Amino acid sequence: MNPKPFISVVIPVYRSETLLGRLISALTTELKNICSSFEIILVEDGSPDGSWQLIKKICKHHPDVIGLRLSRNFGQHYAISAGLCRARGNWVVVMDCDMQDRPSEISKLFAKANEGYNVVLARRAVRHDGWWKCASSAFFHAVLSWLTGVRWDPAVANFGVYSDKVVAAINAMPESIRYFPTMVRWVGFSRATVDVSHSPRPEGESSYSFRKLLHLALEICLANSDKPLRLAVCSGFLISAIGFIFALYTGLQAWRGKIEVLGYASLMVSLWVLSGLIIFILGVVGLYVGKAFEGIKGRPAFIIAEEIKSPDLGG
Repeated sequence: MNPKPFISVVIPVYRSETLLGRLISALTTELKNICSSFEIILVEDGSPDGSWQLIKKICKHHPDVIGLRLSRNFGQHYAISAGLCRARGNWVVVMDCDMQDRPSEISKLFAKANEGYNVVLARRAVRHDGWWKCASSAFFHAVLSWLTGVRWDPAVANFGVYSDKVVAAINAMPESIRYFPTMVRWVGFSRATVDVSHSPRPEGESSYSFRKLLHLALEICLANSDKPLRLAVCSGFLISAIGFIFALYTGLQAWRGKIEVLGYASLMVSLWVLSGLIIFILGVVGLYVGKAFEGIKGRPAFIIAEEIKSPDLGG
């Protein structure tokens, strides 16, 4: 077994066949300026292109690169979790593979970490993303902030430097729904944020479709907040109170002889409102029950189908 590296870099890979060569070249150059021992863990997340074949070639020529192939597409944050489980470094860098997270900014993050922080997050001062991605990100983080009662900055993503203490704590978390930023926030430790430069995507588009973003947002909100359940209870109580007041008023009017025929319109409105509310509350409860059912199964969050490394790295 080789000595423990100083830095491990975890990179989830999906549809990045044309970018990996440039990324590894820039990353190794930057890491050699920071330390003498490092490892780069490329986690191929069921990519439909030739990313895995390229990773195998890279591993042959770069003894510091390790390739992990998941058995299917689990998702970005599950791929990150797989990489964290294999990371051995005193410090772990997590970044994307699309070249928008600049390797040249890693030294800036480490300079801040050397001041005594266990977590240093990269804040994209100026984002070079499309208006739709920026708008949807801002909306999602606003909703997440409201649900969790914690402010989330849409300019901060996964790119950052994390100590081995933080990584060990995250690896010990057993939940089946993985969202890296909330896990980092939950484990605590000292943290700081550094403004970094953000690059435009050299080619291609984000693999997150509207459907995937909606599914991810729903999972994250259900996994990190019970506020929808509490809101359902409050709304049920409020409508019940209004209904009770309306019933007293109607009874009083009937006793005074001012109501001869009950209104069809008011009856139908009440029926539709109450029925819709009941179905909505049952739906919210059902979502939480479904997520609890997924957790009870105890299935692994990800499955590593294949691992490849240079023979020089040993076992």
